[in-house]
Amino acid sequence: MKSSFSAFILLLLALTCKGQFLDIGPAAGVSYYIGDINPSAHFSNPQASFGGLFRYNYTTRWSLKGSVYYGTIEANDADYNWQTQRGLQFKSNILEVSLQAELNYLTFFTGSKTDNFSPYIFVGVGGFLFNPKAEFEGQTYSLRDLHTEGQNTEDYPDRKPYGSIGLAFPFGMGFKVSVSKKITIGMEWGLRKTLTDYLDDVSQTYYLDGTKIDPTDPAQLLSDPTMVHTKGMYRGNPENKDWYAFTMVFLTYRFNLMGKPGCNDFKNVQKFR
Repeated sequence: MKSSFSAFILLLLALTCKGQFLDIGPAAGVSYYIGDINPSAHFSNPQASFGGLFRYNYTTRWSLKGSVYYGTIEANDADYNWQTQRGLQFKSNILEVSLQAELNYLTFFTGSKTDNFSPYIFVGVGGFLFNPKAEFEGQTYSLRDLHTEGQNTEDYPDRKPYGSIGLAFPFGMGFKVSVSKKITIGMEWGLRKTLTDYLDDVSQTYYLDGTKIDPTDPAQLLSDPTMVHTKGMYRGNPENKDWYAFTMVFLTYRFNLMGKPGCNDFKNVQKFR
């Protein structure tokens, strides 16, 4: 009878703890890209990134997380052996807003003396801004504005300029540790599957013969910097969409919503499995 009553009390506490915790804090790390210029090398040319996140802890296993991350991605054919004759390069800032479902592998809540660490996985959806750029004679140009694959030209009327807003599907894994009654630190790595093949401004075929390129025209030269390709040759692979990734270290502070005491404040409650 006593054990049944104790189990009932624990169940009530677990249910009343739903949704009472909100973790908010900054994050910093690196970002990188996978696409037509760098098809497979993870953590190649990592760039500094930063942002912030909130985590709405629905239970000790499930959370809803939102994040805003800002980073940079870049790549250069000269850094890879397989396409050095192409000579393409780009650099783009990424501003991402996303919402993710997060599942802890172990029972976790901030401030617990026992359930104070856990690996986790996450998956979600987000939107991002991007704008690939490249340099020509000391000036930086927006590659989208140059129509480097013949967008809207007479020969390629079906090729439309791509936009600056994309849809991404983040997924990945992380690890978090509660270091005090209110503070959690952690690290996560997440890939972003996008629906665009133009993070790098490289997707389809060359629209000019290299021998006919005007080397003083940035729009023409940045479409084929080595001027050795023929019209119609593949410049990229339109079948494979581009990816980007964030690896972030974060620190969050726990807030009890609506002024209610949180699960962590019940010192006798250790686990809710």
